[in-house]
Amino acid sequence: MDAPAPRPDLVLASTSPRRLELLARIGVIPARIAAPEIDETPLKGELPRAYVARLAEGKARAVEHTADEVVLAGDTTVAVGRRILEKPADEADLRRMLALLSGRRHHVWSGVCVVGSDGKPRVRVVGTIVAFKALSTAEIDWYVASGEGMGKAGGYAIQGRAESFVRFLSGSHSNVVGLPLFETRGLLSAAGVPFG
Repeated sequence: MDAPAPRPDLVLASTSPRRLELLARIGVIPARIAAPEIDETPLKGELPRAYVARLAEGKARAVEHTADEVVLAGDTTVAVGRRILEKPADEADLRRMLALLSGRRHHVWSGVCVVGSDGKPRVRVVGTIVAFKALSTAEIDWYVASGEGMGKAGGYAIQGRAESFVRFLSGSHSNVVGLPLFETRGLLSAAGVPFG
């Protein structure tokens, strides 16, 4: 009888605590975490879906790994139409983003890339539609004062106070947090990462 194939170690190409927490929800603990160094500036005319796919693959490729390791990388952005909302530069930028999201629908796009032992990147892109209630100046002030939106794509964290602004969501909730778990689990399973 042949010996079972060795199970690969997982390398998370992200320092995001949210992605680490989301993986833990499905029982996945990376063997190590690596910080990919890539330029995250959108290309001229680049659409949000293509942007997150490119960054996820770029991050996965930027991390050195051995043949018995699987690399997981992801990128999430918020988009209003074709406009990509990156992380706010300061409080004024955060206020601008919240005013733009107020009372309207937007998309949250995530690209997920897994590079298995064959070295081939496999990328999935997931979109979720989110609609915010109309935000008053006082509500925007309250959210900005919390500090929660700084460092977040689109200027908000759905797993925090901003969830009270969401009047409608269609698609994956975990995608909005930063990693679509259904698609991620499928990619990891295909790459030989064990579950259960």
